[in-house]
Amino acid sequence: MEKSNDNSINLNKYISSTGICSRRDAEKLIIEGKVTINGKPTQLGNRVFEGDIVKINGQPLKQKPKTLYIALNKPVGIVCTTDSKERKNIVKFINHTERLFPIGRLDKPSEGLIFLTNDGDIVNKILRAGNNHQKEYIVTVNKPITEEFIQKMSHGIPILGTITKKCKVEKVNQNTFKIVLTQGLNRQIRRMCQYLNFEVTKLQRTRIMNVSLGTLKVGEWRELTSKEMGIINQMLADSSKTEEVSKDTFKKKFTSPNKKKFHSKKKKKR
Repeated sequence: MEKSNDNSINLNKYISSTGICSRRDAEKLIIEGKVTINGKPTQLGNRVFEGDIVKINGQPLKQKPKTLYIALNKPVGIVCTTDSKERKNIVKFINHTERLFPIGRLDKPSEGLIFLTNDGDIVNKILRAGNNHQKEYIVTVNKPITEEFIQKMSHGIPILGTITKKCKVEKVNQNTFKIVLTQGLNRQIRRMCQYLNFEVTKLQRTRIMNVSLGTLKVGEWRELTSKEMGIINQMLADSSKTEEVSKDTFKKKFTSPNKKKFHSKKKKKR
């Protein structure tokens, strides 16, 4: 009985999908006779079926692991690090079979939403665009919240040698408020509250970008849905475009024209 092509993948595509080379380079390897399937020589157009063993120069080719994007409701006390010396590190806590790392961080005494992944590209993209995306927190403090507190928190607080960006702050009850940030300074919310003589007694992150905690209980995690990832990737694409436009504007404004003016002034003086 012949195998169906519906359950197979073109050999050159299979090789490139492992991340070792491009499809074009994979074709060269096939043409040069360096690739075998189940010990037999291959040619362009061969297909790889589930269970087939592909080798290059006699070395088995391992399929790239599935890309994972995980949302965890981090408990208090878990540290957002991959350092194995830290007994309560986040990777040990999840104990996943794949090697994961957190995107950004959430302080040890804080709880709530954090992403983990094995995709290094998206980590860099999210961290690079981090100041353009919303993160929402529910915060409880040690004394009643005043209107003055809300106003000052939302309009900017001087910490760490800068003024925090304007943000949305909303009173939830006597001692609790909701805050939406688009920046991530070290222990930002705790420092902002401390500046106003308030102490944070509980801090929970409830949303990152388009993903909310929802019904996810403390200590539980789930994979992000394809719909959630689609929106995240769109947000990141928009951020990249904005970044490129701002860089181009900067170059046009402060490089070429100024150089021309500078040189023309010099010529006039001569």
